[in-house]
Amino acid sequence: MNLKQLSDLLGLSQTTVSRALNGYPEVAEATRLRVETAARVHGYIPNTRARSLATGRAMSIGHVIPISTKHEMVNPIFADFIAGAGEHYARAGYDMHLIVVPDAEEARTYRALAARRNVDGVIVHAPRVHDPRLPLLREIGLPFVVHGRDSGETAPYSWLDVNNRRAFARATGFLLDLGHRRIALINGLEYMDFALRRRDGFLRALADRGIAADPALMRADEMTEPNGYDAARAMLAAPDPPTAFVVSSIISAMGVRRAIQERGLRMGADVSVIAHDDELSYFRNADGAGIPIFTATRSSVRQAGRQAAEMLLSIIEKPEPDPLTRLFEAELTLGRSTGPRREGD
Repeated sequence: MNLKQLSDLLGLSQTTVSRALNGYPEVAEATRLRVETAARVHGYIPNTRARSLATGRAMSIGHVIPISTKHEMVNPIFADFIAGAGEHYARAGYDMHLIVVPDAEEARTYRALAARRNVDGVIVHAPRVHDPRLPLLREIGLPFVVHGRDSGETAPYSWLDVNNRRAFARATGFLLDLGHRRIALINGLEYMDFALRRRDGFLRALADRGIAADPALMRADEMTEPNGYDAARAMLAAPDPPTAFVVSSIISAMGVRRAIQERGLRMGADVSVIAHDDELSYFRNADGAGIPIFTATRSSVRQAGRQAAEMLLSIIEKPEPDPLTRLFEAELTLGRSTGPRREGD
């Protein structure tokens, strides 16, 4: 079905139908809903090229991913974020432009996208402290939303993030309430802003109880199962091992569980573990009965992708004088991986 056929079916002009599908505010809400419903029922898909010519936009959103051997984008959590964002782009008639580049070419790639007008905006992933991409994007005038935050950035910008500091303070406090005092942190790479916030929450919770953090019980690395295993194995083999772990990824926590079991210990009984769970669609934190395996600070990365896409399209289509920001609270869900500290530990 083309635009003319859809317009004839509805008894509306092609201009009205096009404006309804493109979200123009002068179209009545009832008309917009009627047009969208008919388009969905009859399988009408707007011509992206025609929309681009009509709106002056590329109708495409960029995701620039640098190749790096020490980069959080190796984490499969990225796929769920992209899936969530892609769902929103598709509904709004936008394409997604995913560009993988050498690290040294990242800035040049952003400049080329802006100069060629290949995309209408970009999502910035895995922000670092004093991230050079933010001032660059402002300089070249390319709209952007950051998934996360940059603690070193003083100028306003649009971002979406989970409250990492509070989530990890709450997780650590929960273990302290269970009687644990030797608590380890297995974190992500600490030049990433989210990891610094998580470490800060962990340290604050200990300090609030008058407990000094032990550097031997703190590790920062890429969030993979082998890294989680290696860190936990070394700590558990020490003369004064931890009785509990706070872990920055459920994927790393799988490695922690393997190290615990390898020593003949029981997770949840001998050693407690709290992980951060991004509610991955293909990697659920649950057993066959739907009971959580790990006690976890839970936040949906797929929903974060949808929300970041929604924010960016709003900025592109109706620029606001002030940046948009959204902060989500992580939910602490109880699983089988935590329990009281054993007497004598």
